[in-house]
Amino acid sequence: MIQLRTILTPADNCGAKRLRLIHVYRGTNCKVARIGDIVMAIVDQADPNGVVKDSEKVRCVIIRTRKEYRRADGSYIRFDDNAAVVIDKDGNPRGTRLFGPVAREIKDKGYAKIVSLAGEVL
Repeated sequence: MIQLRTILTPADNCGAKRLRLIHVYRGTNCKVARIGDIVMAIVDQADPNGVVKDSEKVRCVIIRTRKEYRRADGSYIRFDDNAAVVIDKDGNPRGTRLFGPVAREIKDKGYAKIVSLAGEVL
């Protein structure tokens, strides 16, 4: 569960170094995001030669959270950081590479392109 103003680690090579969550697209009063949710974030720091620029608003998909996530079979999954992938309005990632593991729930939510770029799916 990720709250508003949480600092996220970008998990792709779009050029962002740090993201700050500002909005969760899940409902009218939803203030927390989970794995697989679409969020709006601000690029806090960016690489000067990257695709995204400083202070740009971007849409992201949450792929890792430090808070454990309960699966349907009763098991739990937890990661070391809060990470997101920057996407365009069609749902395709803006970067060309993905770093670190990705939760299996991302594929179930319809982001097969993100899962195909991932090196490891847990």
